[in-house]
Amino acid sequence: MATKSAWPNGKKIAVSVTVMFETWSEGAAPNYSVQTTHLKSGTVDHASKAWSTYGGRVGVWRLIRMLDRLQIPGTFFTNGRCAEEYPDAVKQIAKSGHDIAGHAYVQDQLLAYMSLEDQQKTIVRSVELLHACSGKTITGWGSPVIAFTPETAGFLAKAGLKWTCDVTYADLPIRIHTPHGVIAGVPTTDFSDNRVMRASPRDLFDAYKGTFDYLSENEPMSLLVMVIHCQFGGRPLMTAVVQDILKYFRKSSDVWFARHEELANWALAEGVDEHSYRERHFA
Repeated sequence: MATKSAWPNGKKIAVSVTVMFETWSEGAAPNYSVQTTHLKSGTVDHASKAWSTYGGRVGVWRLIRMLDRLQIPGTFFTNGRCAEEYPDAVKQIAKSGHDIAGHAYVQDQLLAYMSLEDQQKTIVRSVELLHACSGKTITGWGSPVIAFTPETAGFLAKAGLKWTCDVTYADLPIRIHTPHGVIAGVPTTDFSDNRVMRASPRDLFDAYKGTFDYLSENEPMSLLVMVIHCQFGGRPLMTAVVQDILKYFRKSSDVWFARHEELANWALAEGVDEHSYRERHFA
């Protein structure tokens, strides 16, 4: 039997703007940047490391200001170390009313490489740092590069969190059963801002406009998630495009701009593990 669910106020499309606020450990750097020639293995890439600090120095502030100006809520996935290196930015995210979600301690230490004990320690440490800095209760999580393990969701539930975005296999928020209770899973996107790093920033507009138009015309009650990185999407050439995308979405009266926590609450309240595509469109 088809489920009779709907977004709040009968909206057709939920749009969630997610911002990745990241930093790296000492001597580490992102394996992508504006440089077209990468250094040989084992060499500290000081240029890429410096490039990545733009996110905390400038990018996060520009994105907060842009979202505040448009009055669109965002969800900021934030490394715990950002609370130590950029505490004023973390506090401003909370002050502006956006969600803050855990994103491990640093971007280059992945849960997939850790022992089960270290995974748990990383989750607890990251959440505690963000809470202490922002004063905001941290309810959600996103693993760096989505490198979770079969145990991660359970460890999140054990730590008192209620949702994760480590979901690449569903279109709508789901319920995830773990040994430590049920948490929600909010899907992420396959096309983030850094997909156009070697192309035109306008390609991002085309991708999201096309997706939005398709969902609006063909699939009522859809979810569209955007992922923007402070170190790249927070630069003027990208923020300008992101702003155009959001303005385009905002023209529609069918849009619900939702924080990830709101989407998680919806999934948990539904009491249904998954609203499958077949049930929604073929029943």
